[in-house]
Amino acid sequence: MEEHLRHHHNCAYVVSVNMGYGHERAAYGLRDLAAGGIITANAYAGIPDKDKKLWSESRKLYETISRLKIVPVLGDFLFNVMDRIQRIPVFYPRRDLSRPSLQVIQTYAMIENLGLCRHLINKLAKKPKPLICTFFIPAFAAETFDYPGDIYLVVCDADMSRAWVPKHPKQSRIKYFAPNGRVVERLKLYGVKAENIFLTGFPLPKELVGGAEGLIIKKDLLARLCNLDPNGIFAARYVRVLESWLGSGTCPMRPTHPLTLTFSVGGAGAQFQLALDVLKSLKPKLLKSEITYRMTAGTKKEIADAFLVEIEQLGMHKLLGKNLFVDYFADRPSYFTEFSKILRKTDILWTKPSELSFYCGAGIPIIMAPSIGSQEHFNRMWLKTVGGGVTQNDPKYTNEWLFDWLESGALARIAWNGFIEAPTHGSYRIEQIITGEHLELENLPLIV
Repeated sequence: MEEHLRHHHNCAYVVSVNMGYGHERAAYGLRDLAAGGIITANAYAGIPDKDKKLWSESRKLYETISRLKIVPVLGDFLFNVMDRIQRIPVFYPRRDLSRPSLQVIQTYAMIENLGLCRHLINKLAKKPKPLICTFFIPAFAAETFDYPGDIYLVVCDADMSRAWVPKHPKQSRIKYFAPNGRVVERLKLYGVKAENIFLTGFPLPKELVGGAEGLIIKKDLLARLCNLDPNGIFAARYVRVLESWLGSGTCPMRPTHPLTLTFSVGGAGAQFQLALDVLKSLKPKLLKSEITYRMTAGTKKEIADAFLVEIEQLGMHKLLGKNLFVDYFADRPSYFTEFSKILRKTDILWTKPSELSFYCGAGIPIIMAPSIGSQEHFNRMWLKTVGGGVTQNDPKYTNEWLFDWLESGALARIAWNGFIEAPTHGSYRIEQIITGEHLELENLPLIV
């Protein structure tokens, strides 16, 4: 398998941006293809000051408004204004939505009039390779500045705003990697030609999948189902199906790790209080070692430190490193690498319905925190449609409802639904398209 990974190194440029985690998470899943590593369009070595400034202004606005959402009234008002600019229009009735939005016109003004990304595109054009972008600005710039290679754009959510499609979609040569069927259909409404759309699934990291056979997913899912179905209710009902997928004699087996709930705080850090409410509710269960709780602060040191202060005040610091963890990472590359390791030992992932929604495809049941932004509303709908996630109950009573869901086998069912219904092999499908090499992978259904 490692041979298979090494084989395709350096055959494309993978270009991301570090706004939130979503675009980089998609790029991380494609890192085997990335010549010279993943390029961050708003922070690469040698980026002109002018570009840096343009990027930082748009990022500041995004992160400030995500955080403002917590502030009553005014925060909500500003957030809604920004969200409306980026809002995804309702899908039905199907109609022509190809007219460029205000955001598209603004993006092109920054590219055409202010030369945003020109430097990066010219640099890559000297030695052209297929260009895979996980954010729309570098892809639009590549087309505007006549990049000589193929241009691909990975969509990072279960639906998308018009901002992701160029000004003149019918003339554009940008090709899209769609994470689900809804995005395929949406791209057509926005005017993208059908031959430029590939239904691949979101590029989950290969270390969670394990090749075309999905050997790692199956192994991890088996261990997870044993934790999520303590009374064997799910296993008894689905024994034939489980054995046909995971091998005969599948259950019962002994769990390989303690029951683990991981709470992932988003890139802008807006879910701090929620993670804390869960901690307070789980305190009696944690003291009795009935569950392991991981609070993942990503690359936000101030959030990790604040968690540690609260843990100290709750008198739970003795549990740290045993069945209570605060995960913080000094930089983004180590966060993505380590987060994959954490997920392999995670039984339940609690997160807002960000791009992490697609990780239900790895057989991880998702408890959804409140959505932030229009695209997360659509991710939530998609997760519910595939049955891979469920909306949180009151976090203050997590110690009650979470264990009811466990006892009844409901979370095992959600884990299984995600594994069966959501795409798992996105990174392999994208690799096939870029390299032209064939892998035996199932055709994806158009779940919309």
